[in-house]
Amino acid sequence: MRSHLLNDTNAERYRRTVTEGVERVAAKLAATDRPFTGITADALAPRIESIDLDRPLGDTTAVLDELEEVYLRDAVYFHHPRYLAHLNCPVVIPAVLGEAVLSAVNSSLDTWDQSAGGTLIERKLVDWTAARIGLGPAADGVFTSGGSQSNLQALLLAREEAKTDSLEKLRVFASEVSHFSVKKSAQLLGLGQDAVVCVPVDHDKRMQTVALARELERCAQDGLVPMAVVATAGTTDFGSIDPLSEIAALCERFGAWMHVDAAYGCGLLASVKYRDRIDGIEHADSVTVDYHKSFFQPVSSSAVLVKDAATLRHATYHAEYLNPRRMVQERIPNQVDKSLQTTRRFDALKLWMTLRTMGADGIGRLFDEVCDLAVEGWKLLAADPRFDVVVEPSLSTLVFRYIPRAVTDPAEIDRANLYARKALFASGDAVVAGTKVSGRHYLKFTLLNPETTVDDMAAVLDLIAGHAEQYLGESLDRAS
Repeated sequence: MRSHLLNDTNAERYRRTVTEGVERVAAKLAATDRPFTGITADALAPRIESIDLDRPLGDTTAVLDELEEVYLRDAVYFHHPRYLAHLNCPVVIPAVLGEAVLSAVNSSLDTWDQSAGGTLIERKLVDWTAARIGLGPAADGVFTSGGSQSNLQALLLAREEAKTDSLEKLRVFASEVSHFSVKKSAQLLGLGQDAVVCVPVDHDKRMQTVALARELERCAQDGLVPMAVVATAGTTDFGSIDPLSEIAALCERFGAWMHVDAAYGCGLLASVKYRDRIDGIEHADSVTVDYHKSFFQPVSSSAVLVKDAATLRHATYHAEYLNPRRMVQERIPNQVDKSLQTTRRFDALKLWMTLRTMGADGIGRLFDEVCDLAVEGWKLLAADPRFDVVVEPSLSTLVFRYIPRAVTDPAEIDRANLYARKALFASGDAVVAGTKVSGRHYLKFTLLNPETTVDDMAAVLDLIAGHAEQYLGESLDRAS
């Protein structure tokens, strides 16, 4: 069995095997003519269920052949220009190279004696990101598995910094369109979901600071503690950016921790054109960034940053076998001292390879392209009488709804839009997302592929309209 281990005696086997795998995937990517095949779970499941994992094939070529059948052929390909659904990006080549390197070396970023230079590279990238945000010289942070974990850790720090011993008194304020992980974090932190106060948004889906001030005042009058305000720089549904500077002023006035969830909008930190859209982020006590969204990195590559490094002590636990207290005095840099995770991949390497190859401006220009594309998509939708578009984009998201001329029943229009999305997915011709706005079903383009064109968007809109009309025609036939 030792012949299967990755070690110095098997270097040539490693080279051949990885090359074969890369060639298979590269050929598949080049030949992909649509983002999805449209296969259903019921159709795919029997192929996987029939495989006996206790009877190995013994040969990686055979395994790759099998993988083609159970995964590669029917994967959802984010690099295709008509994948327009979720916050999934195509990835840049330097990051893919970084992924290959980090997987082979297999460093664990919890302690210095498991990672050495990996620890210092991660710390350098944390410092770089904190400087881009403007958090100041005392800032620090750590890489995480994603935005949900970053939000959880930020709210943990806020809870521990709050001036009360009573969890029941703590309140968290977030807009009504903030990420679900805010409520989930409150639940995990022992606060309960009811501790999250949902603040109304304006027409552009930005938190209303007048309403926030009113809720903070009520909190103080009721003898409750404003633990944190979560401002969003790029909401999942709309890409909207809360008024960060105004929120910062209210946080200072009421003594609340300011957390900015910039999991989506962090691409603006590298933007050549639109950086000013997140002015005020520098006032935050903590910030969530997802490089695997708007820095075009493979999943996962994320971080939580804090203005005051000392607050990270709330995530510290010393274990004698891993990071005993003496290591602090010996100035041994252990990232586990800052992290909710122990074993942790060297995900920072992907971003390092990207910055050292393309530079921040290179990443920023890609993000600017998708923001520009969203503006063109907005114009397309606004000029098309078949569609109702909700808000002008702040980032690269468009939320819209097909409105048939002959039908006025909102529930029937809901069903037509739901049908269109499902039918489009089943066809594999394109993939779009869906959400609800004021209780009604809407569709969503999340534009994170610079290779998507206005023509692609126009073609997908025509497909949506066609599927919706087909549903309405069949519905009319059934009714008659």
